[in-house]
Amino acid sequence: MKPAAFDYHRPHTLEEALDLAAIFGGDAKVLAGGQSLIPIMNFRLAAPEHLIDINDVAELRGCQQLGSDLVLGALTRHQEYERRDEIASSCPLLARVTPYIGHPQIRTRGTLGGSLAHADPSAELPATMVALNATFVAKSKSGIRRVKADDFFTFLLTTDLQEDELLVSVEIPLPSDRQGSEFLEVAARHGDFAMVGAAAVLKLGETGDVSEARIVCSAVAPTPVRVPEAEEALRGRRVDEELLSEVSAIVARSLDPTAQLKASSDYKRRTAGVLARRAVESAWHMAQGSLV
Repeated sequence: MKPAAFDYHRPHTLEEALDLAAIFGGDAKVLAGGQSLIPIMNFRLAAPEHLIDINDVAELRGCQQLGSDLVLGALTRHQEYERRDEIASSCPLLARVTPYIGHPQIRTRGTLGGSLAHADPSAELPATMVALNATFVAKSKSGIRRVKADDFFTFLLTTDLQEDELLVSVEIPLPSDRQGSEFLEVAARHGDFAMVGAAAVLKLGETGDVSEARIVCSAVAPTPVRVPEAEEALRGRRVDEELLSEVSAIVARSLDPTAQLKASSDYKRRTAGVLARRAVESAWHMAQGSLV
């Protein structure tokens, strides 16, 4: 199938891109990697009058450490999480989640900002960014706005981005010396959309007890789902078999998953509990390994 007719724009600077977003607003779509947008347009599930191709906007590229954050430009390709040592060392969870993102061809073109702005609940990066407590930087002609990942995803394929805003970068807190993380998912085939996913980030205190925890499930609701009760159960305790079983049970009973073609609600609930348990255990071992 072919997309409906549209006017194509290819700005070369961020200022030009913001001008176009301000002029066309909701009548435009932004093209980054195009791995989700182009198929949707081909099936005519979206028919924008204007397409703003931002691939020439150099300001949207780059990776740098600013203070206590790793800052990634919205045009960072998925493959860079695997291949750039400064990203993998500064944010190990990104390197661990990347193999789950589609196939190598998709990772070559797909972008960080594109995936986050598309906000597919079965995608890996939205849940990962919530688990990492990331901050999204949005820009418009009116100025800059920072949105916490917890508040960015508002509904199915819907974000807090305004019609005239572009997601320009993501700020990820650098891990502490006693931090571990993991992401796991189950799909019918490798590279398919996930049926269930779970991310865990743990920080340990001086005594080795869990001081902070974030557990996030994907593909179980219209947005990534944190499980505060499971996070609270971990705080102040050492991870053992009893605690892992408790976390698994809490996650399973806390969710009311959306059924889909290949997975019932009950299957998703049970699997989310298992994946959360495994992710917490893996994150715990990683954090222990970084203890001096």
